[in-house]
Amino acid sequence: MTSLATAPITTTLGGYPLEPTGTALRRWSGSSHPFGASVTESGVNFALYSANATAVTLLLFNSPEDADPVRVIELDSQKNHSFNIWHVFIEGARHGMGYAYRVDGPHEPWNGHRFDPEKVLIDPYAKANNLSRWKRGDACFPGDNLHTSMRSVIIDIDDYDWEGDRPLQTPMAQSVIYEMHVGGFTKSPTSGVKNPGTFLGLIEKIPYLKQLGVTAVELLPPLCFDHTDVLREHDGKKLVNYWGYSTVGYFAPHQAYCVSNNDGQHIKEFRDMVKALHKAGIEVILDVVFNHTDEGNHQGPTFCFKGIDNSTYYYLTGVDGSREFYYDYTGCGNTFNCNHPVGEKLILDSLRFWVEEMHVDGFRFDEGSVLSRGESGAPMEHPPVIWAIELDDVLAKSKVIAEAWDAAGLYQIGYFPGARWAEWNGKYRDAIRGFVKGDPGLISEVASRITGSSDLYQWHREEPVNSINFITAHDGFTLYDLTAYNEKHNWANGEGNNDGINDNVSWNCGVEGETEDQWINDLRARQVKNFATIMMISMGVPMIVAGDEFKRSQGGNNNTYCHDNEINWFNWDKINSPDSQEMIRFWSKLIEKRLKFKNHFSGRYFAGKTNRFNISDIHWHGPVVNQPGWNDPQARCLAFTLGDTADDTDGTNNIHVMMNMYWDAIDFEIPQFEGLNWYRTIDTSLRSPEDIVDYDQQVKINDGRYVVTGRSIVVLFSRETT
Repeated sequence: MTSLATAPITTTLGGYPLEPTGTALRRWSGSSHPFGASVTESGVNFALYSANATAVTLLLFNSPEDADPVRVIELDSQKNHSFNIWHVFIEGARHGMGYAYRVDGPHEPWNGHRFDPEKVLIDPYAKANNLSRWKRGDACFPGDNLHTSMRSVIIDIDDYDWEGDRPLQTPMAQSVIYEMHVGGFTKSPTSGVKNPGTFLGLIEKIPYLKQLGVTAVELLPPLCFDHTDVLREHDGKKLVNYWGYSTVGYFAPHQAYCVSNNDGQHIKEFRDMVKALHKAGIEVILDVVFNHTDEGNHQGPTFCFKGIDNSTYYYLTGVDGSREFYYDYTGCGNTFNCNHPVGEKLILDSLRFWVEEMHVDGFRFDEGSVLSRGESGAPMEHPPVIWAIELDDVLAKSKVIAEAWDAAGLYQIGYFPGARWAEWNGKYRDAIRGFVKGDPGLISEVASRITGSSDLYQWHREEPVNSINFITAHDGFTLYDLTAYNEKHNWANGEGNNDGINDNVSWNCGVEGETEDQWINDLRARQVKNFATIMMISMGVPMIVAGDEFKRSQGGNNNTYCHDNEINWFNWDKINSPDSQEMIRFWSKLIEKRLKFKNHFSGRYFAGKTNRFNISDIHWHGPVVNQPGWNDPQARCLAFTLGDTADDTDGTNNIHVMMNMYWDAIDFEIPQFEGLNWYRTIDTSLRSPEDIVDYDQQVKINDGRYVVTGRSIVVLFSRETT
């Protein structure tokens, strides 16, 4: 390592000078803001919040991988302490050095305090964390863990050429979201990329995303988490934290998704990915986990918040008024105190960082309902953190999406606080799954879900774009597995098939699992196309899961959280097969058609307008025109006409949809309008390429009827007669 600067400092930081100590790294009192490690030309300012600490020690490492620190700096409780914030400026400290804290204070679990000066702690605001020496078990038990601790890394974030890049701000109504796992997308040897399983590897597959036509990728948690945590071993495989839903650092990219071992390069690699996706017109949405942290319950490791100020950062409970244990509203051992002013500040600071410094376009909040809980744990009418995110100037044009429930039973679909927050619409998922499966009596609810779930959102002046329409997500069956399995098959998880949801609203089409029966395989492909078609003709914002476009299977496993292996990885050999390419073509053309007919998905509810062809913005039918059969408990069919009521309509943007989820073919009437002819553009029962066609290949319907094959959907587009 090169020697550290020893030149005298000529100015102070924050106006709080302190006599220097030593010759290699000189200490000054520093500033209480901003939180974290802030790099300047002459050194680094460190600021750490702890309301209840009695002593704080800063450890500096020449390299974050070093066993021992180069300096141990005990902060002065007078000169390095302003109110609840401990701070120090170290002249000569620089980018790339490691640092950590020891924090002392009362060890009184019954009062919520778990200070332990033997534990080495990372900075909650660190821009990188190094886990090369980390041993999780050593942080769970008493004793000094200096040599097996995590270390934060000093990062200078200003040195990057964005080449004019900014967040894209694609309107929600024109968005198609692709939920994906950064590692699993390219980690398989079949991917053929230079840097598999990384942010840079994802860049190499951008042409695939462009071909598909999605407008945004929603990345399963790409923030720092402990990928070394082996949950258990089963059948000779180590099962680990694969999804990443236990955050370690809220300002740091996940180190395992980076190519470079140099922590200082991690932010650059993440920025390279964002910049490349933006150049391709694709937004970046981060899945963020503020509802809990990776420190778990009272038996979990101490490496950050628990040792810095446990009673501030977590919801605590106990017997007879004690605060020894953790409220577990998340199912993950603890719950982050989101609406404490300090917890709220961390969340807002993190989101602003990812928008301002990393140019991301939005966020999806895991178990977002936790953010509505007050410090007592009860839901609040106006939760400060949710409204702060809603109204923040920096975040104003960022997409914010909530998983509007938590593990403790709080379910807020249609009731999530705030106005512009979009919600994962679980009711959409359940209704469409049941309808395509063939369950009767769902057409009224399906009609509501297809038209933007006005029953959920319109009552408090929200819009269709508040509904994220999804049929599958990372947790649960894949879209193909919905058509291939009646039951979950989670044996590979090593939990006796007791994990994962039991009711999947799925249907295996007659055989459980894989089969060589071509009739069943054709039916499954048709069902996947039915799901896809409904999603793309629905008002709201469609979200598809990576792999559903080529019928990716997890073998019936609906909870693959622990598999960093072929169960989750993309098989690019399969993607390139003719069968998969046919399905990818179908999805791609569907997305293309949806974005073309954006007038129908403008983000506003239908208002009863009629166009010059006397077609209203929406009209409902069944097999018989104008008779949808709302009160028929056995109904499995629904049809509707969408009229383009924009002032400049030319007769080509009207749509008629016929959905038959009955097992036999049904003859549907087609409404007729003077001056228009109907042309078939989609029939999910037909083989590729007739299943979905371009404008010049559309088939004219010469009479007022169409026989819709059982379990299939037909979509017609209009053209003005000549």
